Amino acid sequence: MNANPLLQAWNTPHQLPPFDQVQAEHFEPAFDVLFAEHLAEIDQLAALNEPASFENTAAAFDRSGLRLERAQLLLDNLTSSETSPELQEVERRMASKLAEHRSRIYMHAGFFARLDAIHAQRDNLSLNEEQGRLLDLIHRDFVRAGAKLQGPARQRYAEVVSKLAELTTAFGQNVLADESEYALPLTENDLAGLPPFLLDAARAAAEARQLPGWVITLSRSSIVPFLTFSQRRDLREQAWRAWTGRGEYPERDNRPLAKQILALRVEQAKLLGYASFADYAIANRMAGAPAAVHALMDQVWEPAKARFESEKAMLREEAAKLGEPADIQPWDWFYLAEKVRIARYALDDAEIKPYFGLENMIKAMFDVAGRLFGLSFSERHDLKLYHPDVRAWDVSREGKVIALFLGDNYARQSKRGGAWMHVYRWQSRNGGETLPIVVNNNNFAKAGHGQTLLSFDDVRTLFHEFGHGLHGMLSNVEYRLVASPNSPWDYVELPSQLMENWALVPEVLEKHARHAETGAAIPAELVAKIKAARHFNQGFETVRYAASTLIDLALHERDDADGIDIAAFETAERERLGVPPAAGMNHRPPHFGHIFSGDAYAAGYYVYMWAEVLEAEAFGAFEEAGDPFDPELADKLYRYIYSAGDAREQRAAFRAFRGRDPQAEAMLKSRGLR
Repeated sequence: MNANPLLQAWNTPHQLPPFDQVQAEHFEPAFDVLFAEHLAEIDQLAALNEPASFENTAAAFDRSGLRLERAQLLLDNLTSSETSPELQEVERRMASKLAEHRSRIYMHAGFFARLDAIHAQRDNLSLNEEQGRLLDLIHRDFVRAGAKLQGPARQRYAEVVSKLAELTTAFGQNVLADESEYALPLTENDLAGLPPFLLDAARAAAEARQLPGWVITLSRSSIVPFLTFSQRRDLREQAWRAWTGRGEYPERDNRPLAKQILALRVEQAKLLGYASFADYAIANRMAGAPAAVHALMDQVWEPAKARFESEKAMLREEAAKLGEPADIQPWDWFYLAEKVRIARYALDDAEIKPYFGLENMIKAMFDVAGRLFGLSFSERHDLKLYHPDVRAWDVSREGKVIALFLGDNYARQSKRGGAWMHVYRWQSRNGGETLPIVVNNNNFAKAGHGQTLLSFDDVRTLFHEFGHGLHGMLSNVEYRLVASPNSPWDYVELPSQLMENWALVPEVLEKHARHAETGAAIPAELVAKIKAARHFNQGFETVRYAASTLIDLALHERDDADGIDIAAFETAERERLGVPPAAGMNHRPPHFGHIFSGDAYAAGYYVYMWAEVLEAEAFGAFEEAGDPFDPELADKLYRYIYSAGDAREQRAAFRAFRGRDPQAEAMLKSRGLR
């Protein structure tokens, strides 16, 4: 056991995990030790003879379980970014055990009695704002984890949480398997319309799978360009059906799992006195209640459908010119929309991509962070990381290293789809200064030769995740449990969505958007075309997002614990809402990992649009100042948004930055819905 690297000190730069030493078989025995160690810490805090105080209760709790958290964060990151059958088996076995351990901690009667006592006295404890937030956060989390339940209800709550962890893990693994195993092979006869960048990526994907020719995968950076450019309608349909059918393949059907998850969530919510899981989940977010979410979505849904219909009319005109069927299907939309974009805006994605090489865009986002926040990035080539594609940078501010940043940008079979930010360690000063280790994950199709070129949507994704990354790297708080981005999920998307705006700042583009072959700066007229076309297709995009959001809400607003027929419910809701068949949804329930691979976004897919309201208002401040790098605003952005985490109440923090409460009008205009 002494040789287990998960139980040793990590004498590495920044205490980075020793990736080359850790094996799948190390996790379970280490967790057994670390569970006992963490529980002993809480037992000791509960047994203190001295009266409960903020320092020996809330602050001490914030310092507890650090070695367990270190191992758990490593497992979380590896199973998402570089998994294996062995790690997936560990993930399956440990899911319920980790949930059971959390219940033991958060239902610890002795510790909660002390915590509850000081929380009742919090107004008399002379706490500063951050200390008050920490105390409220810990107490709230204990209550929401069932600490006040008694008898059979207490035991049942722990059982429900454990089973949910097991089911959500299985759900996510099924989607990953569907994504990693699928390959649409192409021959010379199947390539009509495909641009060189896609052919290069498709050949690289085929080589990675040891297949001849070219391969289209279910990575978004592969499937969307294929749907956009392929002239083969039959193959577009085949690819689209595979993409939207994830999670319901017969051998890995997620619909029964989703039914069980929903039933258990209803039971979980009712045990705590909530009418539905949506009420339970949203009570912990800025929105506060489902009614507030519906009030926002009501402003969006009908205008989005109306705009979609006008876009569909444009696509029908284009289909007639091309001799394509007038009955537009979902697998036709991307293809025809690209034709309309070229015809109406003279904007061709294949023309754009040479100006957006991945390497240059990384430099662009680092440049933005430098100008806004005074950050500098120094690449490390001496670190042993978990995959050859991963890169690392020391991040410095005012001459001091404040974080380690990892960039993992390419799709591979051992990595789940999508894009996300995570941490290997949170920032803190409680018990000693701890620097954050932050990782950004994307799934760009890696070029077989030359530069990896990005669509402008890919560039926005890169900047989006970097916004999350900055939130973690710039965290500047005392206590790790309120460190950025530990904040409500409908606020945590603000720093990420806000950062997307700088991807279109002219001086950033002029400096970094350089042609892959000639090195020439992107022409001003091409930038103008990109901006002019921003509202094009927003009906389609908004309908797809809003449909997924509204069905997520409807699923979680149910108050029955018997479960439902997922397929029938989806069909009925789409009909009730009037979801246009040609639009589809961003995510269908069988592969909706946001809401079924965990509970962070359950009843919460709306958070992106909620944060978009905040983001449109926030960038509006820079637009009003006439300077996207206005020093005074940048300083406020750092103090009130990126560095504050949950140490300050979010409405107050936003008001301090913007000078007023946010309104939805700016968001509606930015989407072209006004």
